[in-house]
Amino acid sequence: MPLPELLQLAAFPDADQELLDRAYRVHRHDLAADKPAFLAKVGPDIQAIATHGGAGASAAILAACPNLQIIAVYGVGYDAIDLDLCRARGIRLTNTPDVLTGDVADLAVAMLLAQARGMVAADHWARSGDWATKGNFPLKRRVFGMRAGILGLGRIGLAVGQRLAAFDMDIAYAAQARKPVDWEYIPDPVALAARSDVLFVTLAASAATRHIVNAQVIRALGPDGIVVNVSRAANIDEAALLDALEQGALGGAALDVFDGEPVLNPRFRALPNVLLQPHIGSATGDTRRAMGQLMRDNLTAHFAGRPLLTPVI
Repeated sequence: MPLPELLQLAAFPDADQELLDRAYRVHRHDLAADKPAFLAKVGPDIQAIATHGGAGASAAILAACPNLQIIAVYGVGYDAIDLDLCRARGIRLTNTPDVLTGDVADLAVAMLLAQARGMVAADHWARSGDWATKGNFPLKRRVFGMRAGILGLGRIGLAVGQRLAAFDMDIAYAAQARKPVDWEYIPDPVALAARSDVLFVTLAASAATRHIVNAQVIRALGPDGIVVNVSRAANIDEAALLDALEQGALGGAALDVFDGEPVLNPRFRALPNVLLQPHIGSATGDTRRAMGQLMRDNLTAHFAGRPLLTPVI
């Protein structure tokens, strides 16, 4: 029996790549020098796509694959995939939720700790000899007892809140509807920011959430506030964020996602009040192995005629 034809749109760890190569006839679009020509050649044969949230699967790629049956996303985000088009064509879509929730939540809290306590700068202070020549490191922010706002209380937002509770934080959240938690429900992002010392952005990205953290939300958070984003860059108006950080209208930011990443707006590099991370929310060996396994398990289930493990559509 011939192997299913799979179009790969992003690079995966070596172990996952080896297993994909064994189970499928893999076509590496991500490595193709002339991508339109490559698609024109292999597109009609493609039955499955393997991708990640950043790469997605464009409408042009879907159009080049008339026999596409399933898209398997390595990650939770699928905002770079046209869901309506997939539904209209009967294309199934899966992602890898749950297995990365804990790692992303851990990083979100670690980013707050690092930003509020100035841990990166403090490490440099100790290494550079400034401690010996200039004295003690400048005082920073207390974290325990902060008022925390969580914008988006899905799996990751809930896990962040559970961790913040251990820091005795006063927690509120915004979501499309109330959740079965004891925290205060404030559905308006501006009002949530106004009552928060730190605002965690953990909601799924969509056209409706684009720039949901806008200049008004940032102003409400204020000159002592901190924003932490472990969701998608599009959820924050990056220009408004940079303006506020430069002008002192926002106290600080800790960011794992950026417009145009991995190329960052150079304005970020000059800011002492921002912590930058290279999109590493799920970047542990344990979680990446689990993500790869779940992606492959969904593909296997589809081609075996079994129910998908984590269907989006």
